[in-house]
Amino acid sequence: MNKQQGLPEVPMETAEIVRELGPFPGARSVAGVTHDGRHVWAATGEALLALDPQSGATVRTLDVPCDAGTAFDGRYLYQIAESRIDKIDPATGAVVRSIPAPGQGGDSGLTWAEGSLWVGEYRGRRIHQVDPETGAVKRTIESNRFVTGVTWVDGELWHATWEAEESEIRRIDPESGAVQERLRMPQGTFVSGLESDGADLFYAGGGASGTVRAVRRPKRARAA
Repeated sequence: MNKQQGLPEVPMETAEIVRELGPFPGARSVAGVTHDGRHVWAATGEALLALDPQSGATVRTLDVPCDAGTAFDGRYLYQIAESRIDKIDPATGAVVRSIPAPGQGGDSGLTWAEGSLWVGEYRGRRIHQVDPETGAVKRTIESNRFVTGVTWVDGELWHATWEAEESEIRRIDPESGAVQERLRMPQGTFVSGLESDGADLFYAGGGASGTVRAVRRPKRARAA
């Protein structure tokens, strides 16, 4: 038993940071991140930046409030702003709908999967599955650590933690919330937002570092 975490022992390794994007001019921090199949989007508080995933160059800027998680459903961006989630047309930056965020301002990570939004509630240590049309909570998964970023890839649910000056990226059972795998971030490196590129990498918002880090997804966690 891991006494510090109150967890049974599960596989853990040090996260492999492949590259670091940023910091970006005018951006004091990075919260939410998402991936649209071509670009990485980073929420910097006052603007959403579309980034080249190799160079980190900013290729587009949307001037919208964006202080926490970001998601992409294949057509629209979703962005947590204070106590709401805005649905945004990425072509124009126009907000086409807003729904209440389940944490009422305590929300953190955000991702899209299975026709739902999945919302981290930071200090509540929970992940909510949310109806994207109404904001109604469909179900809630409990965690035993503060929840920052959230992502799904290949049917696996992963979330980031940031607590007591330590950060991890965890794979959890989507039914029970049980931790199945842990990636420990290097000392002094923290994760705010989190998103998969659908293949080999996670993109991790770096909080006050103002960066986005590409983190290698463990090979053993991938579907055969």
